[in-house]
Amino acid sequence: MNLAPATPHTTATKLGAEIQLRQLRVGYAEQDVLSHINLDVKAGEFIALLGASGCGKTTLLRALAGFVPVRGGSISVNDQDMSTTAPEQRGMAMMFQSYALWPHMNVAQNIGYGLKLRKMNKARITARVQDMAQLVGLGELIHRKISALSGGQRQRVALARALAIDPPVLLLDEPLSNLDAGIRATMRHEIRSLQQRLGLTTVLVTHDREEAMSMADRVVILNQGRIAQVGTPEEVFHTPASPYVARFMGAGNALQGHVQLRSGSIELTLDGQNSTLPLAEGNVAGVHFPNPQDGSVDILFHSDAASLGVPSDNSLTLPGTVVQHSYLGSVYRHEIQVGQTRIMADHPQKMPIGAIVDVSVPATALRLFPAKSQTAVTGEKAADHAAPLL
Repeated sequence: MNLAPATPHTTATKLGAEIQLRQLRVGYAEQDVLSHINLDVKAGEFIALLGASGCGKTTLLRALAGFVPVRGGSISVNDQDMSTTAPEQRGMAMMFQSYALWPHMNVAQNIGYGLKLRKMNKARITARVQDMAQLVGLGELIHRKISALSGGQRQRVALARALAIDPPVLLLDEPLSNLDAGIRATMRHEIRSLQQRLGLTTVLVTHDREEAMSMADRVVILNQGRIAQVGTPEEVFHTPASPYVARFMGAGNALQGHVQLRSGSIELTLDGQNSTLPLAEGNVAGVHFPNPQDGSVDILFHSDAASLGVPSDNSLTLPGTVVQHSYLGSVYRHEIQVGQTRIMADHPQKMPIGAIVDVSVPATALRLFPAKSQTAVTGEKAADHAAPLL
């Protein structure tokens, strides 16, 4: 079911609100969960908060909504400090992971619940509810009980209820996590399309990398209560600011070696094997050695960037042995023993276990970081590790 075209009542041009976070500190009891959070969200922008469990992303969303008190710093909406403002006065609507629908009410009553609390008259509530139901493709189900709806339909009711109060800011707390894979993929695009149509400023919390990248204008990666990197999906994927970001964005293969930087090239030494690769803008990203410019490095790359077979020019070539494989639908993912390390590489054909192969990784797909940065670099220091040496 696709979201229905917006009615004239819902297509009025309006932008969401700007949000500014400055040195924000949030926590529970004696423990800070978030600290030194600085972020600007443009009006009408879609931001995804991404990170592992416990990184602070849901706490940040709840702080924006006003459900968690601020210990320090500020939350401003359109240049107005909202740090101590009550949740209902912030102009934000929040859609919860559980949807939090009233099971004894029908679709219309759930959508209109927030309007009733705001003491809107019955005629306006009825009109608004009908508009919202049409907007999310539930016009024919408006009198149906919540218990009679599918998971995807309940998700639409929760979304319509959030939009009904006409919020400039929409907060989404993992809204798709309860849906099966097929519906989840469809709803990603429908929510994104609806957000763009209405011009809402939207903040999404998710642990799903693909979800964040397919929906958001910018991705905010959190690690241990701090911002590890902010950027477009392309920026955080192709130029991660730290090993933590690289791994979180799927660069699960990791090797350790030694690098020497030369004019226009780098020399890598891995397990006694030397490789010379070109060094140019956008070629080998993430390298930064203050002084000296040689040293031990962590080398990270994605499985789908590696290939098996004849080595290609300007690529790192690693001889290894196939120890396992699995079928992913379009390719086979092979586990390769390379020296003392095992890495993953994709190939269109299944290679037999025990086969001797060459793993080839283009220089442009490698992400190099000083080996001392085994832990994530966060905040302003992350920018230092994102700068390539050219």
